[in-house]
Amino acid sequence: MIDRAGLAEFLRNRREALQPEDVGLPRGQRRRTSGLRREEVASLCNMSADYYARLERERGPQPSHQMLASIAQGLHLSLDERDHLFRLAGHNPPARGTSGDHISPGLLRILDRLTDTPAEIVTELGETLRQTPMGVALTGDTTRYTGPARSIGYRWFTDPAARRLYAPGEHAFLTRMYASGLREIVTLRGPGSRAAHLADLLLAGSEEFRRVWQDHEIGIRPKDVKHFVHPEVGVLELTCQRLIDPDQAHWLLVYTAVPGSESHEKLQVLSVIGTQTLHMT
Repeated sequence: MIDRAGLAEFLRNRREALQPEDVGLPRGQRRRTSGLRREEVASLCNMSADYYARLERERGPQPSHQMLASIAQGLHLSLDERDHLFRLAGHNPPARGTSGDHISPGLLRILDRLTDTPAEIVTELGETLRQTPMGVALTGDTTRYTGPARSIGYRWFTDPAARRLYAPGEHAFLTRMYASGLREIVTLRGPGSRAAHLADLLLAGSEEFRRVWQDHEIGIRPKDVKHFVHPEVGVLELTCQRLIDPDQAHWLLVYTAVPGSESHEKLQVLSVIGTQTLHMT
């Protein structure tokens, strides 16, 4: 049963504890609110301001699992706080583990500060959970995919468009890397895991995957330097730095270019293109 009073009080408390800079928002000179405004939280949670406001006023329908997950992420809740939120709303919390999509507050705080850098948070299966605006400008919105296609490894073998962003000279290596990485995760997570399900789908649907899967290669790691072929700015040589959250098996990937290089100049152009695109949408 939903605890409306407890839910409303918890939401207000967590909202007022967050500062704009904690979530990558400008503070502004006329701000009087000690924490975030309701409309700011609603935007972070991808819901209407009216819907969120009703929750804080002990009104409205019982939030769904999806809505609660969005609120937990928007408010930068820890896993314990997320579970508490679900119980207050009358739901059992999602199972914890490496297959979850809940991003730790620490990774989110870092990502929110990378406003001028391509960056993304991905799962161990290559599913994009969150991107910076520059990340979207570089690779497109890769959070939009659903089902097995959320995994870049799955798309690599099933969608030719997934390869257009990468230099042709790296395709053979990436094919081996994705197969090798998936094999490691299948072994680690077991036959009933989502990784095993992806492998079964690819074995049934991709001749190329079946061929490289039979090689049983293990330990092929991503290269530090990646070569992208962007439709607007052309070839980009970017270094990828990785930060891992071992509890959730999430990776924060940050892409940078050597200062003064041609790729660095192209990133500046890309930042302008990305800003223009955001203003048009």
